[in-house]
Amino acid sequence: MFDLGLWREIFQSINMNRTRSLMSGFTVAFAILLFTILFGIANGLNNTFSETFGTDATNSIVIFSGSTSKAYKGLQAGRRIQFKNEDHDFILDEFGDKVQYITSKVNRQVTASFKNKKNNYQLRAVHPEYMFIENNKVKEGRYINQNDIHNRAKVVVIGKVVEDDLFSKTNAIGKYINLSGIQYKIVGVFTDDEGYNEENVIYTPISTAQQIYGNNDYVDLMHLTYNPKLSNNQAVLFGNDLIKSLKKRFNVAESDQRAIRIWNMAEASKNVEQFNFALNVIILVIGFGTLIAGIVGISNIMIFIVKERTKEIGIRKALGATPSSIVFIILIESVIITSIAGYVGLLLGVGVLELAAPMLETYFIKDPGVGTVLVVGATITLILAGTIAGYFPAKKASQIKPIVALRND
Repeated sequence: MFDLGLWREIFQSINMNRTRSLMSGFTVAFAILLFTILFGIANGLNNTFSETFGTDATNSIVIFSGSTSKAYKGLQAGRRIQFKNEDHDFILDEFGDKVQYITSKVNRQVTASFKNKKNNYQLRAVHPEYMFIENNKVKEGRYINQNDIHNRAKVVVIGKVVEDDLFSKTNAIGKYINLSGIQYKIVGVFTDDEGYNEENVIYTPISTAQQIYGNNDYVDLMHLTYNPKLSNNQAVLFGNDLIKSLKKRFNVAESDQRAIRIWNMAEASKNVEQFNFALNVIILVIGFGTLIAGIVGISNIMIFIVKERTKEIGIRKALGATPSSIVFIILIESVIITSIAGYVGLLLGVGVLELAAPMLETYFIKDPGVGTVLVVGATITLILAGTIAGYFPAKKASQIKPIVALRND
């Protein structure tokens, strides 16, 4: 049953011993404050890495061609490596079980016009699979399909920015857009979570661009996603095997770094994973070190508090208080002080992170914050530590005879 008198007595004790209460609360609040700030900064760094990778597929590999830097098998250095459609098929034949999606790309800069409106955009000629690699979302109409590739259809899918620029007052679907003198039919409008840069693009079938811009089967680069079941280490090995096979196919020396190059997201993910692991270990060590310091602090203070209240305990016993009630009062007082101080420390920590967020962003720490569960868990740990630290001296003091307690210096 709720004992109003008991709770009034507890709060009166806290009020009468403000210095002692503030000293206890400061230790807990400071520990939680540091704990919140440290883990908030760590989360901010993780947010920065996530934003850097954007919403594109996180299992991407991009394959670029260049010129040979070394003579090999009787072939001179400076030879230009040119990818073709057959190289796209070669990758699928050799590594089909490790490839999720793959597209070749041809890039061109075009001037797009519709009626009296005109602007410059990038035209990307791709396969239909590029939609899943780039994580485009169809807003209206449809995306490029295999029939478009087979028929070399003069169709395009435009980004939302292009639609807003040229078709602000009309529906773009079904309209014809002029791209540097050539008419294309708009079959779809797409959006992208990365915003302006990705929506400021026009897509067309790769076969169409190859026919119009060279009448050949050349491609500028190849972009694929590897099987998501592959670990980072397996994906890195896959990337190495891929470039070795292509170098062998084009008679390029294995040590030639310029002829054929790849950018493998798995390598970046692996580096970030290692960095995050090291960072989290450091933060955990520092964070729990701070927590342990708080535990030691609150424990020492509780021992001091119990010793300081030995005479008070003797008076309570002389007036008929039971040992269990004395221990209960001391522990409840400790829990109240620790809980309030922990909450204050949490609020201060969150406040510091909010105020410092704009400045921290310049140091690549974005949206620093910490989960409530983590901080509440830390506070509960301190409460339990304070309770355990106070229980044994309180129990010992409650068993002292009143006359001995009253004589205590």
